[in-house]
Amino acid sequence: MFTGIVESLGSVQAMTSRGADATMRIETIMDLNDINPGDSISVSGVCLTVTQFRPGVFTVDVSAETLSKTTLGSIKPGDRVNLEKALRMSSFLGGHLVLGHVDCVGVIRERIPRSGSIIFTFEIDGRFERYIVEKGSVTVDGISLTVNGCEKNRFHVNIIPHTAEKTTLGFKKAGDRVNIETDILGKYVEKLLHPDRGTIDMNFLAKHGFS
Repeated sequence: MFTGIVESLGSVQAMTSRGADATMRIETIMDLNDINPGDSISVSGVCLTVTQFRPGVFTVDVSAETLSKTTLGSIKPGDRVNLEKALRMSSFLGGHLVLGHVDCVGVIRERIPRSGSIIFTFEIDGRFERYIVEKGSVTVDGISLTVNGCEKNRFHVNIIPHTAEKTTLGFKKAGDRVNIETDILGKYVEKLLHPDRGTIDMNFLAKHGFS
């Protein structure tokens, strides 16, 4: 589990295919002294397992499923990624609870500089728009962000200068693809309220004693 507060940028040194899977080697200035093989690490919002490491470099395995459902499927040597080590119970929860399980790949539709900040508009798969709420949380490439506004298939966020400087969003442009993880709380609430994912109408309320 993560918080969506990026600790460092990394640079992909190598992406080696192993059948349908792959092995990725990442270089970073992030302190790796407190990690071990088997630990989880978020790579641009994707929870991966560290298999090997040495000072400044670590290796992760990437499954065929992850390659097909995230932007890691098109990553190449030299690309930069956002990194966050797994949350410790004693850590500050500065963002929100992030699992590193990507829901869908979104596309940047607009990037508008405004008063030192940057307004991004993202377009996502319509199946997930119900989990995006104004002033709620969303994870974009592993970054915990607040939704400024949303409409059909799209939502907007404001990126402050610090976030632009310390994460990959600083050099992303319109047309670029990003990993999107919606807030897990919304999905659990939906499941508990209506396991078959039907609509809440008068029949539903009557059946459950609300009318």
